[in-house]
Amino acid sequence: MNAVFTTKIRKAEALSRKRKEREKEIKLYNTLLNSLSHELKTPISTIIGAIDMLKENSQKLTLSNKADLHLEIEKAGHRLNRQVSNLLNMSRLESEFIKLQLDWYDVNEIIHSVIQFNQPEAEDHTIVFEANEELPLFKIDAVLLEHILQNIINNALQYTPANSTIRIEAFHRSNNCVITIADDGKGFPEEALTKVFDKFYRVPHTASGGTGLGLSIAMGFAQAHNGSLILENLESGGALFTLSLPAEIAHPNSYKNA
Repeated sequence: MNAVFTTKIRKAEALSRKRKEREKEIKLYNTLLNSLSHELKTPISTIIGAIDMLKENSQKLTLSNKADLHLEIEKAGHRLNRQVSNLLNMSRLESEFIKLQLDWYDVNEIIHSVIQFNQPEAEDHTIVFEANEELPLFKIDAVLLEHILQNIINNALQYTPANSTIRIEAFHRSNNCVITIADDGKGFPEEALTKVFDKFYRVPHTASGGTGLGLSIAMGFAQAHNGSLILENLESGGALFTLSLPAEIAHPNSYKNA
């Protein structure tokens, strides 16, 4: 009798756990869908509205007006592309379908490329990066690194006040490529320092939207590279992300002669 009751209790507990996990999963995906309804509709509406304005009032608009509309279309296009990329990347992470494509890269060039990509959305921010000419070449997956940096930098652009400064540094430590991204915003609530890497998590009472996928993907890609991504608040104010990726190194001269 005890064995029967014990078995029934365990089955009931397992069923209860599954039900709670299912409810949590449904709640998370409802959160995602609600976020996407805003994050996808907003840039699409911006693009359609700007194009209609250009078509219907082309003769009346000044060159300055047209330039502003073109910039709005570009920014909305970047935002739409980022959300679609995040969905695809999350799908890759969940399916564990990630195979590193390792090759030799100049990390300075990768960082410059990501900064350039973010320029349309960084008009009221300052991004500071001085290339480290002492860096060796690293054997890494450049696409994953670009996604990591893109999501961290975009997060800083969204959640720091206008006129904030984002500083990026890259250096070589032991067998790791290390990149730090710091801002002079308000930083993160202490309880959010680890939660921000959870899927769908968004810091409460923040003005901006977002799906809560960006930093989760950044962490996932760092771990796929057997690396780490750490967030901490600076004593002077603002946040500091430290990305560390283990990688083979080669100095440019020796690589060219290989």
